[in-house]
Amino acid sequence: MKKERLLGWLALFGSAVCFYLATVIISWGRPYVRVDSTYYVLARFLFGFVVVSATFLMEKRAPRCHNLHALLGRAFTNAVAVLCFYKAVEVSTVASANILNMTYPVFVAMLSWFTLRSQRDIPAIVIVVISTFGIWLILKPGPALSGHNEIWGLLSGIFAAFSMIYLTMCRRQHDSSTILFYVFAFGIVMMLPLMARSLFVPNATELFFLVICSLAGVVGQYLLTYGFLYVTAVEGSVISSSRILIAALLGPLLVADPPLDWAGRLGALLIFGANVALALRKTPMQAEIKQ
Repeated sequence: MKKERLLGWLALFGSAVCFYLATVIISWGRPYVRVDSTYYVLARFLFGFVVVSATFLMEKRAPRCHNLHALLGRAFTNAVAVLCFYKAVEVSTVASANILNMTYPVFVAMLSWFTLRSQRDIPAIVIVVISTFGIWLILKPGPALSGHNEIWGLLSGIFAAFSMIYLTMCRRQHDSSTILFYVFAFGIVMMLPLMARSLFVPNATELFFLVICSLAGVVGQYLLTYGFLYVTAVEGSVISSSRILIAALLGPLLVADPPLDWAGRLGALLIFGANVALALRKTPMQAEIKQ
């Protein structure tokens, strides 16, 4: 059991690294290719759809829908969250995009606070206020950043919060492969109209960056799903939130991001601390949510 738990920890940390690496690859590709963020999102969904479809073929079964509303809600909000996330990487920095994307537990807490009276207590208010201050420190424009560009990262966190709630609804009636099948399939359908005029056949270099970025994102998703089988929601939330620290520390080294100033570093620590505190609280809504 201890071995499985350790594997769960490693899988979740690996997922955080993979999600961060996907954004790093987008940044690395800028000098070599002109690929819009929407194309990276479409490629991720296409790659994921192929993988999950192959899984169903090998298992000789088909996805079964029991709650279409929950599945479409999960798929739509996830697609918007990923699109905003990759757009944030395109127009701001890898660090701020990842940090703001990981604010989703805070927004889940806010939704819980408004919908569940039992969560309207002083500790919840304090945690939300602290995290809100951390978000403001990240959004506050610095000498090398434009504040409105970071809004994309914040939007990704907001939509990810709704996506997590829909995921909770989905998991009551569907297995992970079925959920991923609908997420990837609907994501493709949603992205194609947005790219109707900009879709093109990528050359070898463009295809290389599209594939390795998609690979990192899909592997991260599967590692996340595997990891949560063997760890608690608290442990999983804390380990997943390590992406905040990874982004803050490695950005200047891997993608030449401007180093976070004292306000940015403090904001990242406050958001990370708030995520840990929210995980330890294990509210009724949050206790079921495992990304």
